[in-house]
Amino acid sequence: MKKVSLVALLFMLATVFPALAQQQVLPPLISVNGIGEVKLEPNEVVITLGVENREKTLDQARKQTDKQAAAIIAYLRKQGVDAKDIQTSFVNLQPIYAGTEYGKAQPEFYLAQKTMTIVIKKINKFDELLSGLYDNGVNRIDNIYFRVSDMEKHRAEARKKAIADAKQKANALTSELGAKVGKVYSISEYTSNGSPRVGYAKVSMDMEMAQSGGPSIAGGEVTVTSTVNVSFVIEQ
Repeated sequence: MKKVSLVALLFMLATVFPALAQQQVLPPLISVNGIGEVKLEPNEVVITLGVENREKTLDQARKQTDKQAAAIIAYLRKQGVDAKDIQTSFVNLQPIYAGTEYGKAQPEFYLAQKTMTIVIKKINKFDELLSGLYDNGVNRIDNIYFRVSDMEKHRAEARKKAIADAKQKANALTSELGAKVGKVYSISEYTSNGSPRVGYAKVSMDMEMAQSGGPSIAGGEVTVTSTVNVSFVIEQ
């Protein structure tokens, strides 16, 4: 019985070890990276804006904030902004106490806040729209950033350029050594899109830049970058 088990073990080792050794042997490879870029002009701007009120009673703060928020939404819809591009993203209502007297019965005032995120698809109308938003109750802008719609299409274009760049590099290197590029052995990819951003920390209510006659913001340029790492088999 022991002799049979030993034979079986030897047979298993004889079949496993050559297989492992064979798996560890790699073909001759050339590894390169390729980079592809697509430069685009942004066609959408995303704004995070808000309404903030301080009143003596909770009900007054809530009602005033809700009134302004409703006016903002109505204005945006009238200006052609789709309902799906208007989203309430934050609501806050809390008592504010003076100094360290947090536990006293009567707060100094109540703070009501409501934040919305909107997508503007007509960038050339930004200043006009922003002015109207101020007129309809917006008193806080938290952030603005630009983006490009249909980003997946542009990522695919950048990826295609990156692969072509990797092939060109591999062919250039192997041709100098009298070899040829064979089939792909492995490939990995990283894609990024660096959207230009214009950040605002509670933009003041004055509209000096917008009233100067020129645009108050610039969308800049969005660069979509794809990087591929490819290993090709080298053929002699």
